[in-house]
Amino acid sequence: MREILIKLHRVSDFLITTSSFILAYFIKKYLLPAPYKGLTENPDYYSVLFLVIIIWYVVFDLLNAYANYRRRSFGNVLINMVLAVSLSFSVLIVVMYLLKISDVSRLMMGIFLVLNVVFLSFSKGLIYYLYRKPVTKDFDFRNYLIIGSRERAKDVIIRILSHETHGHRITGCLDISGDDVGKEVMDGVKVIGTVDRLEEYLRTRVVDELIFAMPLRDIGNAEECIHIAEKIGVEIRFVADWYIYKAMYKLPSSTINYETFFDLPTFMLARKPLQTAGLFIKTAIDYLVSGIFLLLLLPLFVLIALLIRLFSKGPVFFRQERVGLNGRRFTLYKFRTMIPDAEAKINDLKALNEADGPVFKIEKDPRIIPYIGTFLRKTSLDELPQLINVLKGEMSLIGPRPPIPAEIEQYEIWQRRRLSMKPGLTCLWQISPDRNEVRFEDWIRMDLDYIDNWSLWLDGKIFFKTFLAVVLGRGR
Repeated sequence: MREILIKLHRVSDFLITTSSFILAYFIKKYLLPAPYKGLTENPDYYSVLFLVIIIWYVVFDLLNAYANYRRRSFGNVLINMVLAVSLSFSVLIVVMYLLKISDVSRLMMGIFLVLNVVFLSFSKGLIYYLYRKPVTKDFDFRNYLIIGSRERAKDVIIRILSHETHGHRITGCLDISGDDVGKEVMDGVKVIGTVDRLEEYLRTRVVDELIFAMPLRDIGNAEECIHIAEKIGVEIRFVADWYIYKAMYKLPSSTINYETFFDLPTFMLARKPLQTAGLFIKTAIDYLVSGIFLLLLLPLFVLIALLIRLFSKGPVFFRQERVGLNGRRFTLYKFRTMIPDAEAKINDLKALNEADGPVFKIEKDPRIIPYIGTFLRKTSLDELPQLINVLKGEMSLIGPRPPIPAEIEQYEIWQRRRLSMKPGLTCLWQISPDRNEVRFEDWIRMDLDYIDNWSLWLDGKIFFKTFLAVVLGRGR
């Protein structure tokens, strides 16, 4: 992720510097009062801009302008930026002299220099704030469960806790001996159980990553532990242990990558695709598209709200607890399509359930609000308020549908892996022509197939096919 942020940081500087030069050109040529207004046809300012881009890129890199902001003060960041711009500008003057590029407007270049420093200052300030802002929302934390409690585990704890306010949290340690349960390893991190209860902890706690911080040969059931985490979909990390090959060759569907983890050499085992850059873009698209759609669809929201109140007394929105990424609980929003006490009547209707597994569905549910409720469900427009969940970071536009907690309790261990990706507003099941006849197990396999073969291209296809499903009214 750090490499991606650095690349985005470079792109930001490139766009700002280019925009500053173009804006300075237009200010000098069209906006300044006489006699300062205007520019000659020579020199070729495109060539000058080309030199600016190259020189700024090289100098900023040489001066280490993209070093970790978390270890620097904002004053140091600004000073380094001004120094980089000043040195770049000086190099540009020398290069233009050597290339005999003359008659360049000094006033225009001065305007460019001022704009570049001002815009980059705002940019660095925003980036610095985002880097340094403490994480407070549960959905923004990455939760680690550590196997081990000795020196290797302490090294991991020290490095994670040094970044705790930036979204990293330790849920506890598991050890092979029950004698150590309850013992504090260091800095408030305790041994919360034994390794033989790993499946229970992964099922009942929010764990994003399992870290083996002890030699696998010392764990009697190491291979079983790896298989359990792999089935559930939790990412697995090994701290410098060359013994892992014995367990790895039995997991052909997973990939293993060497990574540095807070400066520690580790191996990462993950079943879902490690397309970090693509997932970063997916998250950015989620925030951008959900924000735009919420603004554009505001009149439709108001109209639907009025129709719901017209046909039924009670709240406009239906709120329900759902389970998201790796077991995180959140409140899901929908337009209410049923009578106010619909949840209380579900036990009376269980005999009419037409779906298998833990899912509850009835084709002609008597609790649905006449006319408007049926219409909203057939067109899936009742799902639109989940754009709020997407904007809050609890859901994605595309991904497995979020289940209710009672369903999760009935999942087999392999089915729980559908929680290893952020839930979505629409998915492969949602766009299936016969989605209301799909068996629960097949539904789960569709979600797992989506996770294993995820790509931005696949998300795009699902997104546009969702519109077709809405128009054809395939909902229930």
